[in-house]
Amino acid sequence: MKGRKLLRKLLVGILRFFAWWGGMFAILGGTTGGICPFCGQPGCMGGPASVGFLAGLVAIFMSLPKLLGRRFNARRSQTDSENTDIALWTAEHYPVRIVDMKLYPLKFKPIYKYRIWGGQKLAEIFGRDLPDEKIGESWELADLPEDKSIIVNGVLASQRLGDVVRQYPKEITGKENFKPPFPLLIKLLDAQDVLSVQVHPDFETCKRMGRGDPKTECWYIISAEPDAVIYKGLKESVSKEEFARAIEDGSIAELLEKIEVKSGECHFLPAGTVHAIGAGLLIAEIQTPSETTYRVFDWNRVDANGKSRQLHIEDALESIHFDSSGDNLSVTTVGRLVDSEYFKIDKGHQAKGYEVLLSPIQMKILVISSGSGSIAGADNITTDFNAGDCVFVPAVYEGTIQFADDTEYLLVTL
Repeated sequence: MKGRKLLRKLLVGILRFFAWWGGMFAILGGTTGGICPFCGQPGCMGGPASVGFLAGLVAIFMSLPKLLGRRFNARRSQTDSENTDIALWTAEHYPVRIVDMKLYPLKFKPIYKYRIWGGQKLAEIFGRDLPDEKIGESWELADLPEDKSIIVNGVLASQRLGDVVRQYPKEITGKENFKPPFPLLIKLLDAQDVLSVQVHPDFETCKRMGRGDPKTECWYIISAEPDAVIYKGLKESVSKEEFARAIEDGSIAELLEKIEVKSGECHFLPAGTVHAIGAGLLIAEIQTPSETTYRVFDWNRVDANGKSRQLHIEDALESIHFDSSGDNLSVTTVGRLVDSEYFKIDKGHQAKGYEVLLSPIQMKILVISSGSGSIAGADNITTDFNAGDCVFVPAVYEGTIQFADDTEYLLVTL
């Protein structure tokens, strides 16, 4: 096939040369009254001109199928785009916006992360098919440079969340002047061992240090083993100097607020709060989209190769808010769990067989902690959900949530 294409191109090229050659003779003949400028004889210009004319006609006919094919394909693409609701892709694999796209609740492929403190709880509780290793994090919704959620349901399946939001910013977020990337990162955390003591910087710290991204987060406790704890903030009146000395002598845990936790609690942690998650917890983490973490203490732990994980002591000391203690941080269990400038979280609980209407007012994200059900729109297309699922409902979507079991969920909005 390639040989035939090359031969065709070669023949067309030769014919075009003769067409050019004949055309030149025709032009010269017209300017000299038919007298050849090379031999001075009349009439010898007609032969080459005729040959060139015929060569040109043959070249045109040989190129005609390709030209018509291009026009037909262009027209077919236009017709297809007018009669389908799926996104087309350009040669560069960027999705093309479809004007009449009917947006619907979106589900995503989880992004699993190995962590030294992780386990297999997501398989035990939610029936996930996990890699055979310690999975500490499942990223349910992400739009970060290195990790982007992929849609798994409906006509937008296989597209990235960020790309779809860029195609339909107002329809999905409900905001007139939405600027990407998407401003939330939602994870499920399986802590089978204690996490490191760490802190995330705020905006002012990132600006002052010239690096990093600010991160505010909250932890919703899905399940907790007896006596499970978290470390949230500093005890009252701990100074920077005292904290630095505790890092050196390994007594840092004595300066942290240690709090016993139960399932159903939500703990809000603004940027600058030093913290750690204890063992035996399954948590839904809703946060601003940042992976800037400054690890200050890792409980003298080593990995399978006997190596300690990197610490970021100086950066952590610059980021911790020493003027705020853990006593001042909220713990909520019902209703509006979080009401911050970055995101809002409401807790819902519905009985089996109950229905809730979804109005097209604002974007909603459902994080299902228990139960199951489905979401149905006017087109009778349903999106099923189960415990552990994260469902993204675009702002323009109107439908009904139908609960097949007693269900507890988080409703996340901007």
